[in-house]
Amino acid sequence: MSGSTIHNASPSGDAEFRDVAQAHAPFRTGRLVLWLIIALIVVNFGWIVANNENFGWPVVAQYFFDPTVISGLYVSLGLTVIAMVLGVILGLLIAIARLSSDRLASSAASLFIWFFRGTPLLVQLIFWYNMSTLFPQLSLSIPFGPTLASWDTNSVITPMTAAIIGLALNEAAYMAEIIRGGLLSVDRGQSETAEAFGMTRARALRRIIIPQAMRSIVPPTGNQLISMIKATSLVSVIAMADLLYSVQSIYNRTFEIIPMLLVAVLWYLLITSILNVGQSYIEAYYGRSDRRNGAAAKPIAAATEEASH
Repeated sequence: MSGSTIHNASPSGDAEFRDVAQAHAPFRTGRLVLWLIIALIVVNFGWIVANNENFGWPVVAQYFFDPTVISGLYVSLGLTVIAMVLGVILGLLIAIARLSSDRLASSAASLFIWFFRGTPLLVQLIFWYNMSTLFPQLSLSIPFGPTLASWDTNSVITPMTAAIIGLALNEAAYMAEIIRGGLLSVDRGQSETAEAFGMTRARALRRIIIPQAMRSIVPPTGNQLISMIKATSLVSVIAMADLLYSVQSIYNRTFEIIPMLLVAVLWYLLITSILNVGQSYIEAYYGRSDRRNGAAAKPIAAATEEASH
């Protein structure tokens, strides 16, 4: 066997004469036919929708930039921003409490998440809007002692405050689980090393753990933001003049139900499409470290393999 050269033969017996660089994937006729069929179906459906007078496309174009619709759009966007900011802040605090070794803090955080994730958002909004039926007066008092201050509930819980409270608390429950998952994705050795250097837990979270967890937290937070845009449509049931409520107020007057609903649908699609593009860029940004680690691992693996031979 020594001094002889062994060639790996292919089934056809001509492996040493083959040029792998010239190899190419076979042309798949079936896939091309399938794509053509799907394209024809999509084009045909688009043609039917565009030429169906019942959709009322002239009415859609007329009211797309109507001041009432734009005003409702601003309300929806404002609610989304405020509820997301409050939800992220509260969610971070609840996630930290959920991971705490303190049994009381952990139990309270778990109870909060259980309640607000387990009940429909629509029910929560209606509950907050009708708070005055349970508590006609909101009071600040010493437990079992005198009342320090009191306010009429209806003057405090307006449709705006009910919408903000309902959306923010519901979002906080979901963000708490997202942030908790991100914190758990960080190697435990990081916090142990921080403690060994004398860092407090709060400082270790702020300087080491949370920055590393952002790679796992940010992408699902983008999904939550998109969901929040659509969830704001629920506040129309408590007479909050959001986008959906605005188009409803118009079609209650003009009876153009389908065209006005299409106006709302198109605005929601436009906003979520923009957010989807932004989310893609954010995911690409936080995925750079994975690609760098993968690219760095290839030369190391090649060197290790070469050294083993």
